[in-house]
Amino acid sequence: MSDAIPQFPADSATSNELKRTYSKVIWRLMPYLMLAFILNAIDRLNLSFAKLRMAEDILLTDTTYGIGAGVFYLGYILFEVPSNLYMQRVGARATLTRIMILWGLITVITAFVTSPEQLLVARFLLGVAEAGFFPGLILYLTYWFPASVRGRITASFFMSGMVAGMICGPLSGTIMAQLHGWLGLRDWQVLFVLTGLPAVMLGLIGRVWLTDRPDQARWLDDDQKRQIREALANESPHESAGSGFVSALRDPRLYVAGLVCFCIYSAANTVSYWLPSLVRGFGLQDLQLIGLATSLPFLAGLCAMFWLGRSSDRHMERRWHLSLTLLTAAACFCLLDLVEGHTALSMALISVGGAAALAAMPLFWTIPPALLSRPAAAGGIALISSLGNLAGFLSQTAVGALKTATGSLYLAFDLIAVLLVLGALLLLIAIPTARLRGHGRNRE
Repeated sequence: MSDAIPQFPADSATSNELKRTYSKVIWRLMPYLMLAFILNAIDRLNLSFAKLRMAEDILLTDTTYGIGAGVFYLGYILFEVPSNLYMQRVGARATLTRIMILWGLITVITAFVTSPEQLLVARFLLGVAEAGFFPGLILYLTYWFPASVRGRITASFFMSGMVAGMICGPLSGTIMAQLHGWLGLRDWQVLFVLTGLPAVMLGLIGRVWLTDRPDQARWLDDDQKRQIREALANESPHESAGSGFVSALRDPRLYVAGLVCFCIYSAANTVSYWLPSLVRGFGLQDLQLIGLATSLPFLAGLCAMFWLGRSSDRHMERRWHLSLTLLTAAACFCLLDLVEGHTALSMALISVGGAAALAAMPLFWTIPPALLSRPAAAGGIALISSLGNLAGFLSQTAVGALKTATGSLYLAFDLIAVLLVLGALLLLIAIPTARLRGHGRNRE
């Protein structure tokens, strides 16, 4: 994380002071935020492992599972923009901790569903509870970190999601294999209980740990608060009265960014929710072995995020980094059906393709803050995220239907590949570098 500290001329005493200030901010905030994101990712991914056993208990079909994976996003989308706008009124601490406590409780309650219909209700309520968490965190980072380091900060943030993917597979496999019958619960029920409770505990801790804005931080002195204010002011010194959220709604780039986000989320969600089922289709059956195998794309994604975040910041270039990453994922997904029956080759392709799809997310989220003025950022980021999260419902419902119709996931991954190519073309054609605020040094 210390690599994300802003770099300034080495002979500047002021720069050294600012580095020390940001080091303090990073070590205060980022461990907590990264842990929160790890728990958030685990409490979404746990359904993909629970499905392997709960399907027979509650008569869950692939189509209904796809709807269940997707209906989460309907609740999320409905409350996402209001949550982010409300966060500006009540503060990040109250908003983020409330969300963590609620999603943890609903995850625990999901352990006690007895029918597909109850699962759909639980997933919808989980989406409502989580609404605003991700865009709220992205907005929260803009309160503290200037654009010059946001690529690395955002990448570090998303890398915690890759850690969650690496942990979730082995953890879920072990819990389900070893703790079946604990407190009289089925293996998948234990999984929901033990992955939901930590979010509740972290939310309670956040009530005393988080600080809304730099000026309110008692752990910073007056000089450190001033340094942060100046660093943030230097990135966007002029904000016009007409640059607010309502004005941003008339900017077509906002909707193009939302469509690109839709394409990326279609791929990332498909990897996240269907990876255990896909890996089992490669010929693996043991739950613990499946858990270990599904950690590989996330491990590769972690490495890709680190390298791409550094490269993107070093060159101050976002569009080509993101587009080439999307095309890499598309190529790997298209090749999957050509190596059917070859377990090692299939795992290699899904590891590289999945890593690219997952690594595209932090790259993408460096772009919306450069498109939007600071007054428009709260609503604009939430709107882009909402458009992207439509993929969570539409793509997962489509994947479930295709899996039921064909008995295979290969056609679904071909469809995702087409969306990724579309997203890359939209980004390159409709969002030229010159239109990105604060990125005048971008090099094509």
